[in-house]
Amino acid sequence: MKKCRLLARCCASLKSPKQTLVEGAPKAKIVGAASLASVALAGAIEDRDAVAPVNAISHIVWGDEAYEQRELSLKYTGTAVLLNDVSVAGWAYLHEWLFGKAQDEGKIGTSLVGGAAISLLAYLIDYHLVPKRFKPGFERHLQPKSLVFIYVILALALGLGGFLTGRGKRN
Repeated sequence: MKKCRLLARCCASLKSPKQTLVEGAPKAKIVGAASLASVALAGAIEDRDAVAPVNAISHIVWGDEAYEQRELSLKYTGTAVLLNDVSVAGWAYLHEWLFGKAQDEGKIGTSLVGGAAISLLAYLIDYHLVPKRFKPGFERHLQPKSLVFIYVILALALGLGGFLTGRGKRN
């Protein structure tokens, strides 16, 4: 009986799919921009090249040649931006569905913990579950400490994204 009440309580805290899509869209944009900026910043710091790690994301479409591209281009950079935005939007919508109500209630701690959990899940899937062809690709240009940085930024963007769009009670 207690399990049923707990499950009902958890389900009651979830947003509807429609509400998730509508309210999660601004967060998805913020998370996409933060994620891409963190990849570019890590590349600029490590290798004085902000573009190559971003372009590497496009290896999913263009194959290994994408790893060598160091110039801005519609083909590689544009594809990478699109792939990154689609990927992190999925994580943003998952966060919104699971933790959006806590965020709406001003529970920043819960939202941040949710962001950390979703970011950890993203890392585990990106590097331990998907085939090599679907890994992010930027790891070919960056050291492991930069991957930690990128996924911490993802966690923070997820946890704070809704607050940055003006949602959430101000205490």
